[in-house]
Amino acid sequence: MPRIKDKYKNEVQEFLMKEFNYKNRLQIPALQKIVINMGLGEALRNPKLIDSAHADLAAITGQKPVITKAKKAIATFKLRKGAQIGCSVTLQGKKMYEFFDRLINIALPKVKDFRGLSIKSFDGKGNYTIGIREHIIFPEINYDKVEKILGMNITMVTSAKTDAESLSLLKHLGVPFREK
Repeated sequence: MPRIKDKYKNEVQEFLMKEFNYKNRLQIPALQKIVINMGLGEALRNPKLIDSAHADLAAITGQKPVITKAKKAIATFKLRKGAQIGCSVTLQGKKMYEFFDRLINIALPKVKDFRGLSIKSFDGKGNYTIGIREHIIFPEINYDKVEKILGMNITMVTSAKTDAESLSLLKHLGVPFREK
């Protein structure tokens, strides 16, 4: 069992049960999935960028990414319908908890001038999104083979009904939030 899942079952559930006065264990919010998205607008000019981003995202997550395509053509961006413009992965279960653990304990502390994550990135429905500018903070990436430093969006989807419940859940799982 992943370390974070064990912590959730043994410590966090009890604390959330007391904090929000839940009557049933099924009301306790949980981490449902983590969605990682790399948007590559520059891939229109450099098609090899998609391949390197695909390989890097597969190395980071341990799962094969899906290549995303443009839904419609936009002339001002020289974008055609069906053009490859990014890749994304949805993690659930054991891989989700292992990625979460690596993100919080290994990758985020490597970010330059890191003082914690903002609490303003909740969407109003209990989901939290992080934007990372450099994918090379993950230890799985070989610096010598990186063609271009890429950014990514990481969305943590929870079963929480409110942002306060989600904030409490993520704080107790170990997410380092900034005070203000």
